[in-house]
Amino acid sequence: MKEELLELSNQSLFFAFILLVISIIPVGIALKSKNEWGSRIGVSMTYLSFSLQLLYFVLRWIAIGHAPVSNLYEFMTFFGIMLIGSALIMYHMYKQIIVLLFAIPVSLIIMGYGAVFTRDASPLIPALQSNWLSIHVITVAVSSAILSIAFVTGIIYLLKVLNVDERTKHTKGLEFVMYCLVVVVGFIISSMVFTMTMDEKIVQFENRERVLEEATYKMPAIVVNDGAVLINDQKAIGGLEVPNAIDAKKLNSILWAFIVGSSIYSLIRLITKKKIIQIVKPLTSKVNPTVMDEMTYRVVIVGFPLFSLGGLLFAMIWAHQAWGRFWGWDPKEVWALITWLFYAAFLHLRTSKGWEGKRTAWMGIIGFGLIVFNQVFVNLVIAGLHSYA
Repeated sequence: MKEELLELSNQSLFFAFILLVISIIPVGIALKSKNEWGSRIGVSMTYLSFSLQLLYFVLRWIAIGHAPVSNLYEFMTFFGIMLIGSALIMYHMYKQIIVLLFAIPVSLIIMGYGAVFTRDASPLIPALQSNWLSIHVITVAVSSAILSIAFVTGIIYLLKVLNVDERTKHTKGLEFVMYCLVVVVGFIISSMVFTMTMDEKIVQFENRERVLEEATYKMPAIVVNDGAVLINDQKAIGGLEVPNAIDAKKLNSILWAFIVGSSIYSLIRLITKKKIIQIVKPLTSKVNPTVMDEMTYRVVIVGFPLFSLGGLLFAMIWAHQAWGRFWGWDPKEVWALITWLFYAAFLHLRTSKGWEGKRTAWMGIIGFGLIVFNQVFVNLVIAGLHSYA
């Protein structure tokens, strides 16, 4: 029964992903057409995809017996699902179809990134065997998704108001954001290609506690931990050696992401002879920048209190239950606090100092960068109590 539910759950997510990809076409047509059929079809397909995503979540929860947010695959998938849900709510509030058009690819990238990691439904480690798993992690995912809409509306706002043909700090910064998104796509592609074409290599090394530890490489080794050797023949695997405080295998994946992503980005520039922001700029021709600025502010108003609950309050309660202390300066805790302080500053500057327009847009984009850094880089590369995620 469990295996059948998991299979049905996976199929629901797969069809939802395909529907979401296809929905980009009618949503894109709706931007240029005066007829409503494009938006109706696109929004309906997005709703159907969102329903299938929720079905995946419920079925997986039933199958494994706990909220499916306990590893990177599950968390990033749920994060992407909630981003689509948030975008649909904002669409119905403001009737801005372009928000869906930009939110859908971001959600696809997030879910595609999560799909790179193991989908196995493993038993929870002791620290995760708590009802606070559902309360804390789900609240963090929902609040992060809501705050991520500010990233989408911030990009749309800047594309509308900037002259993308000029070389300014704003256009350079926005193009760098596009490059980073392409790098994530590069990570997804490289992971899938190497998984299908390369044999796994298992290495062994001494960790910081002088205990032998194993790591499985699914990509060619660029970096390895100090003293790492192949487990079969005890030969050095090669590559640059890094301190054992760093997860070399995951750092290796990040390096490959930049290599492949940079190649894809260069290929796009070579073929089109344009920057990415010049390619997507025409999509914003009908955008009202004042509306985008307001949307950026409003989603932060909603997302910030939720993040305060999930990312700090609920997290501290769970930390006390699991580890016997409310706060321990774990890397994940530190970056959650930094993210919270950033959005607190966002609201303060907006309400007290009158920061609007480009400043608000950039803060929405930077905030998303902090969220992604905390959920991805801190989890993957920096060793800590949250490394299991």
